[in-house]
Amino acid sequence: MELSEQEWKSKLSPEQYYILREKGTEKPFSGEFTLSKDKGTYKCAGCGEALFSDDMKFESHCGWPSFDKEIAGGKIVQTEDNSMGMRRTEITCAKCGGHLGHIFDDGPTETGKRYCVNSGSLSFEPIKNKTKTESVDTITLAGGCFWCIEAIFEDLKGVKSVVSGYSGGKIINPSYKDVCSGNTGHAEVVQIMYDSKTISLEELLEVFFTLHDPTTINRQGADEGTQYRSAIFYHNENQNSIAQKVIKTLNTNKAFDNPIVTEISAFTKFYKAENYHQEYYELNKEQAYCKAVIKPKMDKLHKVFSDKLKKHE
Repeated sequence: MELSEQEWKSKLSPEQYYILREKGTEKPFSGEFTLSKDKGTYKCAGCGEALFSDDMKFESHCGWPSFDKEIAGGKIVQTEDNSMGMRRTEITCAKCGGHLGHIFDDGPTETGKRYCVNSGSLSFEPIKNKTKTESVDTITLAGGCFWCIEAIFEDLKGVKSVVSGYSGGKIINPSYKDVCSGNTGHAEVVQIMYDSKTISLEELLEVFFTLHDPTTINRQGADEGTQYRSAIFYHNENQNSIAQKVIKTLNTNKAFDNPIVTEISAFTKFYKAENYHQEYYELNKEQAYCKAVIKPKMDKLHKVFSDKLKKHE
């Protein structure tokens, strides 16, 4: 979202402009959301991007709203901040670049994170405004090159979005080059937002296990390295339980010649891949790799899962 500074000044209140555009900080315990316990979604006051939900918020007694994680999808960017004689990590809105606050590794919950956010950088949408007809959930899956698995998931009924990126490692804001080195711990993943009333996680995993070979460690075809490992990064314990049961059933039924080695780990952080990786197959169908590798796989899977597709029904 690109606006001129004059446009930002017209759009935002003076306090919002000071915080979002000039990286200012409001006085402790002065923000409207510091002690709020209302149910709903916290959004960027600059562009309206959903960043946090009420169940991610906790009382840190630091004077500013605190959250232990963010809404999945790579919506927040972390950058090293050495201003004011301190070494900190700044957090900004990925969509509009607005300054939100800082993130610290002293959170009291299982994530160990504390997103310390200025109230002035946020807007709030009460839960009563949320749709009651959908049950939207998010799952993060790794099954080799993300170019190969993004396209088929996008065609499934009930899938709201599929974003290619990196997860499972310890490096902040990795690039494609970094991940390809095999030294970041990150895997190439797709983050899938889906309506569980239309398509269940079991059905998504059925597609997932058909898309790749889950019996090879750190390898898919000619692609070799930890970044190509098979993995399920679950976002809640229900997903963990379902993933465990699906794998146990597949192994019991000997669905594959060898045991499944798919990693099942708790989701921690998702980093959106560079723009040229998004919608890769759709935008590069004439590219040699797409023709030789992705197209045959797409054709096969469209036949197998024809009843689950938005198109080719």
